Amino acid sequence: MLREKKILIGITGSVAAYKIINLVRLLVKAGAEVKVVMTASAKNFVSPLVLETLSKNVVLENLSESSTWANHVALGRWADIFLVAPLSANTLAKMANGICDNLLMAVYLSATCPVVAAPAMDEDMWLHPATKRNVALITGYGVQLIPVENGELASGLIGEGRMAEPETMVNFLISHYCRGTLLKDKTVLVTAGPTYEPIDPVRFIGNHASGKMGFAIAEASYLEGANVILITGPTALHLSYNAIRKIAITTANELLEQCMIEAPKADIVIMNAAVADYTPLEKTPQKIKKEKSETKWQLSLVKTTDILALLGRQKLPHQYIMGFALETEHELKNSLEKLNTKKIDSIVLNSLNDAQAGFGHDTNQITIISKNGHSETITLKPKTELAKDIVLFISKELDA
Repeated sequence: MLREKKILIGITGSVAAYKIINLVRLLVKAGAEVKVVMTASAKNFVSPLVLETLSKNVVLENLSESSTWANHVALGRWADIFLVAPLSANTLAKMANGICDNLLMAVYLSATCPVVAAPAMDEDMWLHPATKRNVALITGYGVQLIPVENGELASGLIGEGRMAEPETMVNFLISHYCRGTLLKDKTVLVTAGPTYEPIDPVRFIGNHASGKMGFAIAEASYLEGANVILITGPTALHLSYNAIRKIAITTANELLEQCMIEAPKADIVIMNAAVADYTPLEKTPQKIKKEKSETKWQLSLVKTTDILALLGRQKLPHQYIMGFALETEHELKNSLEKLNTKKIDSIVLNSLNDAQAGFGHDTNQITIISKNGHSETITLKPKTELAKDIVLFISKELDA
């Protein structure tokens, strides 16, 4: 999403400046063109030579150097985004009051592109009334702030004021300035992960679903302009974008309840969760103890509600519903039967017979089948890339 974007980074005097080395590396790796301007005090914390090597552009500090002039107006017009990171309390005050005494401030005052800042200072400085006033002023000018984090500070204290991590800054830039439009103004509901059906307070019935595919689909949908709701079973995964609304559930019944609330609001429903087909008839309030005399133990199960079939029956005229089928035999036949009986618009076929595909893997290969007769087989690739293919398939279906 950052490919060919022109990012100008302004580095100020803060210990957090060392993080910009990794930020530049991440931006260049993502395909962005990066240039750096820095204040004189910033050189105490990070080497211009390292930044020049990574960005492949000369690092600028002064308005003039020997007989050459650093054209601050041209720099401000060259950039698609001007990111001031770290933003020190000193430079924050200058930005708030229009003080132009170095190249970075000259670029800021003449920039025609969006300006983003990532503050970095100790908690007492961050919470000082003067800082709060200055933050209010620059955000009033249109500067976007990347929120500070709570953590270990240069003083050794723990608190607010820590600069966001490079990965967070990259995701912020993508989220605010680089989203696509394939699903613009659409509301997308995605389900992900397993469900856990409790037997007692210790044991449960579950499956090996990791949630990786569902999370990837949620993020791919968001990056194409959608308003995304993710309902997820137990998983260790984290979303990269805070704007995605995440609802955590544990059981199939909890998933059902949330789908009944959220599905009517959605234009697109993508049911990727691996929902338990059965749940224990009884859930004991205490741990079931193993008896020495017992060699067998029977567990009575009852069917859970078929959520996909229910959504298919209740499907609204404008809605598009996609299901998933994980098969071990007769893959195509079983998937087509599921597509038709659930009354949905398309189904994604996964097979556990494919190497490096299915539960737990970072890669997968799929076949997408539409009720309209369209199908597309996508060979093995990372689930993050497959998610983009799925979003593209849906967008084509909606435009057909």
